[in-house]
Amino acid sequence: MLTDTDRLRRRAATPRFVELHRALGRLRSCVTVMNTGAHPDDEHNGMLATLRHQHGTRIVVACSTRGEGGQNTLGPERLGALGVLRSREMEEAARVIDADIAWLGHGPDDPVHDFGFSKSGPDTLARWGKDLIIERLVRAYRTFRPDIVIPTFLDVPGQHGHHRAMTEAAETALALAADPAYATATLAPWRVTKFYLPAWSGGGDTYDDEVPPPPATTHIHAEDVDAATGMSYDRLGEVSRAFHASQGMGFWQHPAQTTWSLHLVGGATEASILDDLPASLAQLGASPHLATADAAMERARSSFPDCEAVAQALIEARQGIASALSDIGAEHAHRLERKVREIDAAIILAAGIDISVALSSPSVVPGGSVDLIIEAEHGIAIALALTPVTSFAFGDVERVPTSDSQATISLEAKPDAAITNAFAVDWQSLGGNGNVSLNAEAIVLGETITFAVDTEEQLQLAPGHTLALTPDALIIPLAAPSPHTIAFKLNIATGRITIVPPPGITVSTQPGTLTITPDANLQPGRHRLPIQVDGMPAYAVTPISYPHIGRTRFVQPLALDILALDLEVPTTRIGYIGGGADRVGLWLERMGANVTMLDAETLAGDLSGFDTIVVGIFAFGTRPDLAAATARLHAWTGVGGHLVTLYHRPSDGWIPQTTPPLPVTIGSPSLRWRVTNPTADVTILAPDHPLLVGPNRITEADFDMWDKERGLYFASAWDDAYQPLLSISDEGESPLSGSLLSARFGKGRHTHTSLVLHHQMDQLVPGAFRLMANLLQAG
Repeated sequence: MLTDTDRLRRRAATPRFVELHRALGRLRSCVTVMNTGAHPDDEHNGMLATLRHQHGTRIVVACSTRGEGGQNTLGPERLGALGVLRSREMEEAARVIDADIAWLGHGPDDPVHDFGFSKSGPDTLARWGKDLIIERLVRAYRTFRPDIVIPTFLDVPGQHGHHRAMTEAAETALALAADPAYATATLAPWRVTKFYLPAWSGGGDTYDDEVPPPPATTHIHAEDVDAATGMSYDRLGEVSRAFHASQGMGFWQHPAQTTWSLHLVGGATEASILDDLPASLAQLGASPHLATADAAMERARSSFPDCEAVAQALIEARQGIASALSDIGAEHAHRLERKVREIDAAIILAAGIDISVALSSPSVVPGGSVDLIIEAEHGIAIALALTPVTSFAFGDVERVPTSDSQATISLEAKPDAAITNAFAVDWQSLGGNGNVSLNAEAIVLGETITFAVDTEEQLQLAPGHTLALTPDALIIPLAAPSPHTIAFKLNIATGRITIVPPPGITVSTQPGTLTITPDANLQPGRHRLPIQVDGMPAYAVTPISYPHIGRTRFVQPLALDILALDLEVPTTRIGYIGGGADRVGLWLERMGANVTMLDAETLAGDLSGFDTIVVGIFAFGTRPDLAAATARLHAWTGVGGHLVTLYHRPSDGWIPQTTPPLPVTIGSPSLRWRVTNPTADVTILAPDHPLLVGPNRITEADFDMWDKERGLYFASAWDDAYQPLLSISDEGESPLSGSLLSARFGKGRHTHTSLVLHHQMDQLVPGAFRLMANLLQAG
């Protein structure tokens, strides 16, 4: 359960009057705006905050992937675990700007996923399945019924291929969503009224749009500041962006942006983005009740913060809409139904209704049970009833009246409930999210209102058998195979572990340990050994916990990975400086290297005992102690050390003239200085260089089986002392030679690589370990 401190801080961060002011702001418009993008953090938060909090429009962010193929500046989460982390970040970012989310991709096992950087829109659509991503966008259009759709990026050369693909798909889906002949389940056709493109370039330090943006037809102006917080809308957008912490987002910008320019596709210059769209309920039809509801909602807003007057006016608005529903055609019925939900969300705040739902446990196994611990303040409501909504509960759950301030509802999970990850299809700003939520009814001033209540943290379905292995992967040099001992920890007191090893491996089990013994029959390559406990698949659970997102987890079936390869590791003394964003230090240990992790205290001490020091990705940007120790590292290198730096972005504290021992400039925009094809040809420029001949002879074969990409943030310029060792390029582009550079510096050596060795090691690519072993040589 959340701690008392956690709950107190959360409550203090959401004052009731701020929430009520926000809820009343929704009532100023019945227009929906959808912003489409490819990754969490693609949304244009400042613009969306202005549209929501200044104009009152409903905001929906349609996101095609979970960002699982990207980077992580916070910690070690990669791939599926990173997708869960970034999904939660997106949800919290959406909460700030009061946006809904339509997720089009559902994790790394879904065809629509983040497979890493792409330079091609058509290639991206082919990998996702063009028809599939368009069909999912059509579903999103028909489900959320946006009046306006705005992609974040332009479909132009020099832009991320994922961005280009989403912009193309967003436009293609417009006609199909309006076509009655295009079937998507039982969803009725929907015609988007306006489609805008950004009238700004999406270039900068990362991308390099080759085609200028289209001319502006429309401008969104932030005319004031957010009344609830006193912040500019752009700064409120940066508060939202700060929840994308794994991507290093959220900046204090002065002056704040106040204008966003758009291009209306197929349209002319207009005074407002809301031109030709219904500005009020009264414009939806001839019913006089709509004008009555408009007047009542305006009276509610003007009565703030008099909660009693606000509640009375909202009840009258609700009744007016109910009377008008029968007079409104199907075209606008969804607007009235949404407005009733928004009114009810405001009524519960004005009425003083406050419901919190804690969990007796953050997880439940199939066949197990969990209690929902409900605390309720009724305010002026005379009755309150709650009904759990869940996809995994066993049997029907009764509607529970709560006349008291506390209640407990017990839920039993189905024995065959599926173990899934937190990749929900959508996220709703008005609640009803997660594996379990509550539908609530309350009688306020004689009117029955309904609303959804989310649990304080998301309940996770936990596998019955979890197993933690230390280590969970083995690197076995074929020249000198030796037994490996693996410690394991079960989530149950006893259990029979079953592993079927490949030829050349013997497995013996003792209490708490496994012994893996290779012999001469072990074949080179990756061997994946699924594990069962008592005849059932064992799962590995990766807990994920950060202050900005709370607790969640990533779960997957567990297997023991064994990589058998031709590998020799030098007997040098290695220091590793991690930046918190890779597992290279761990892999060095598993390779059998003599490695010491250098924390701030060790780094400030005597470095003479190390032959080689490796600096992990991003470390110059995440370790202040490393920046302070740069001069000492240079001096250590000059007297004979080998300094190895893994890739850094220009923004990661990398100062070309002072961070490396000799000048090295990281290329910008980064799209021009990366090779995204993992099978791109590699030319070895210096086959007899010491780093390529020993202790492992590096050949083009060591670049087989690479995953996602070759490298990124290549050096674009360097001191003449550096020798480029490799040349690589994507198809049709000029070769790049800044992926692996090495120079003598005094009696030592500095080597800088932009190859994604950390990712290849995570993927157990043999050549990555062989090349890394060579980089561990002394200077």
